[in-house]
Amino acid sequence: MVTVFYSSSFCCAGHSFDTTRKARWVADSLREHPIPEVELREPQPLTAQEVAEVHDAAYVRAIETGQPRDLAASQGFNWDPGLWPMVLSSNGGAVAAARMARREGVSGSLSSGLHHARHECGAGFCTFNGLVLAAKAVLAEGARSVLILDLDAHCGGGTHSLVEDDSRIWQMDVSVSSVDRYEPCDRATLDVVEVASEYLPTVTSRLQEWGGQGPRFDLCLYNAGMDPYQGCPIGGFPGSTRSPWRIVSKSSSSGARRARSRWPSCSRAVTSGRGWIG
Repeated sequence: MVTVFYSSSFCCAGHSFDTTRKARWVADSLREHPIPEVELREPQPLTAQEVAEVHDAAYVRAIETGQPRDLAASQGFNWDPGLWPMVLSSNGGAVAAARMARREGVSGSLSSGLHHARHECGAGFCTFNGLVLAAKAVLAEGARSVLILDLDAHCGGGTHSLVEDDSRIWQMDVSVSSVDRYEPCDRATLDVVEVASEYLPTVTSRLQEWGGQGPRFDLCLYNAGMDPYQGCPIGGFPGSTRSPWRIVSKSSSSGARRARSRWPSCSRAVTSGRGWIG
């Protein structure tokens, strides 16, 4: 059984667009058309203190109170009172899934709006960085190393800014847009693919490279962005059709389930992102 974390609070912000609503669409689809051995579970929301382990306390207060308003809306949409419970719950889902994956081998969360958020502000529709919150949480509980695998259309510059000085966290980023680009380092690779036919070979090559040469990760946090698909208005990549994305989804799902045998460098996996679950 694969546990996927979701709460109606994931969608309670007043501002309505994909990032604040798609979790409900996927959850509704799962209820109407259940997938065998996949169950939805409500996560425990994070506390302000837990969020402040990664983000600046003044920024956390701004998201809670709405003041100062420019900081509270720094991710790119208007603040309203529903934002605070939404981001505590959604990021709590990412953390809960990471902990579950360490126990059970694989888990997921319908969280979104994560990888652009910085220490002191939001960016790119991302308020808090649940990927880093999840990584830090499992490291505090005994994990030795974590890989963040990011296949969102855009680069995860917010994540990189938060983990570049932590030798226990590695980042593999394959993007189709230079938005939020950063300078790679020994523990972070960034590929910006410009031709659709090169996308899957690039992902495969990186996974094989790290599977054979990287450290043995205790957890893989997969940011499962599906916005490289050409039909997405805010990340669509011409030539990226449904067929290769079915391959990515199936490959990532089966790879997470068989992480120990198929990819020895990773013993646990958790998925989080834009409408796909493993």
